[in-house]
Amino acid sequence: MSQVEKLKNRILSGGQITKEEALSLYDAPLTELCEAANEIRIHFCGNRFDMCTIINGKSGRCSENCKYCAQSSFYHSHIEEYPLLGADEIVKQARENDDQGVLRYSIVTSGKRLNNEEVDKMCDAIRRIRRETGISVCISFGLLDETQFIKAKEAGASRVHNNLETSRKNFPNICTTHTFEEKTDAIKAAQRAGLSVCSGGIMGMGETPEDRVDMALTLRELEIHSVPVNMLNPIPGTPFETLPRLSIDDMRRIVAVFRFVLPDAFIRLAGGRGLMADKGRACFLSGANAAISGDMLTTSGISVAADRKLLKELGYEIRM
Repeated sequence: MSQVEKLKNRILSGGQITKEEALSLYDAPLTELCEAANEIRIHFCGNRFDMCTIINGKSGRCSENCKYCAQSSFYHSHIEEYPLLGADEIVKQARENDDQGVLRYSIVTSGKRLNNEEVDKMCDAIRRIRRETGISVCISFGLLDETQFIKAKEAGASRVHNNLETSRKNFPNICTTHTFEEKTDAIKAAQRAGLSVCSGGIMGMGETPEDRVDMALTLRELEIHSVPVNMLNPIPGTPFETLPRLSIDDMRRIVAVFRFVLPDAFIRLAGGRGLMADKGRACFLSGANAAISGDMLTTSGISVAADRKLLKELGYEIRM
C-alpha cells in the first residue's frame, strides 16, 4: 500500500496526518495524490460547492506593506482608489449577486482595520442586505476587536474573512506593519463574537512547502472550515511583481495537500484562478470545493455564469 493510500484511509476513518506526513505528500505521484484528495472531499463534503462573490468596499491607500498587494500605499501599482462605498452601491451589488444564485457576498475594505464610524456605516449596509435579499454576508474589515465583530454579527453578518497569508515563520517576509499574532488574535475575537471565519493564504510568494503545511496546520488548530487558496498574481508596482507564476499542477498539489490536512473544509479557489487556463477545473477534481466568483479586488475574475456552467459539468451542487 502506498503512502498516499495509507494516509487517505486513515483520514477516511476519522484520523489526522502529521506535519511530516503532509510534507511527504509533496513527493507523491501527482495523479494518485489528487485522486485520493478528491475521494476525501467526496467522503466528507459530498457534491456541495460553496460559491461567494466580493465587493471592493474601500480601495487603496492602505497603511500596511503587504508585498503582494496593489492597494498598499507603499507601492505604485496605479489602481483605482476610493473611500468607503455608500450603502446604496453595496446593497445594489448584493441584490445582483443574489439574483444570480450566489450564496455569500463579502464586503472587503482596504486598510489595517475600519474605525468605529466606518463599522457603523457598514453595519447599516449589512442590515439592508439582510432585509432586502436572501444572500449571506461576510465581512473583511481588517483587524477588528471583539466589540466591533459583535456589532457586525448583530447587524446580520455571519462570517469574517481574515487570511493568514502564509506561515507564522514566513510572515515577516511578507508584511512588517502588522504581525501573524495580530491576525490570529482577530480570528479568535471573531469566533468569540459568534462568527464563523474564512481564512487561508496566497501561494507563490516564495514560500516553501513547509510554510504551506504549517499554515494549513494552524488553520486546523483554529478550526477554520472555509479556506481560500489564492495563487499570486504578480502585480506590477509591487515587490512581488517579478515572481514566477505557479502552474496548474503546482496548485493541484497544494489543494490536494490542504484537503489531506483539512478533510471537511470548503477549500476555496480565490485570487489568481483567472490566470489558470482551465479556470480551476483540475483543482476542483483535486480536493477544492469552493470558489470566489466574479471579479477580485483589483483584478478581473470569472463570471458567475461561466462558473455555474463549469460546476454543473463537474457534478457539483451550489449549496452551503
